[in-house]
Amino acid sequence: MTVRSWPASTAKYFAITVPQAIEVGQAAKEFTREKLSEPFTVFTRMSDAMGRSKLERFYAFVQTKDGDLGEQLVRNGLARIYGYKAPPPGLKNSRLEIEKLQQFEDEARQEKIGGWGATAGRLNTRAQKPTDFSVFVSGNKGRLRPAPLASPFGRVSPTPIPVAPATSSSPRSTEKSHAKEKTALGKIDINTATEKELTTVPGIGHVMAARIIAARPFRSADDLKRISGIGDKKYTLIRPYFQ
Repeated sequence: MTVRSWPASTAKYFAITVPQAIEVGQAAKEFTREKLSEPFTVFTRMSDAMGRSKLERFYAFVQTKDGDLGEQLVRNGLARIYGYKAPPPGLKNSRLEIEKLQQFEDEARQEKIGGWGATAGRLNTRAQKPTDFSVFVSGNKGRLRPAPLASPFGRVSPTPIPVAPATSSSPRSTEKSHAKEKTALGKIDINTATEKELTTVPGIGHVMAARIIAARPFRSADDLKRISGIGDKKYTLIRPYFQ
């Protein structure tokens, strides 16, 4: 899409005039500037660019204190939904995220806010409240079940896992507790795992976890070999824990 065609296509998408489409773009710019004025986190994924291009590209997912930036823009009628192949952090495919964005867009359209309310003078009206939605599925049926996102990273864990209080401080009990914290084989995503998750892998301490995070993004966990301090022996030890 060329720069010149963007206002026209956006105007057609929201059923507004070209000047109004430009105003939507300005409003989206200010909205984004406001959200990024506070600390935020960027996750990147390399994936198929789709369309005519056969080259892969990096997709960025921005998490602010209020949640995913793209979701917030769509929920407030300030962005369009485009298809993409890269799954967001915590998801195995992008289909569920697309469905979530579609729900947010439908609600913005119903509330006539952002681009959907430009004609009615509601361009700068914001969503009344965050929408409860969970992208998690139950079993193999693929049915979506509503659940509030408890944090900006709610997609990674739908509900907090209660931790039973320790009943004994003996060395044996401590060893069992540490054993439970170990991550199962093949579970860790090299590009989204937190420092805490990385340090549950035998052989990875806080320093090594920091090096891994600093070296992101990785094409796959096979690239762990390029991290300083990970030789063949350590690589053989830690590689099975990653996807």
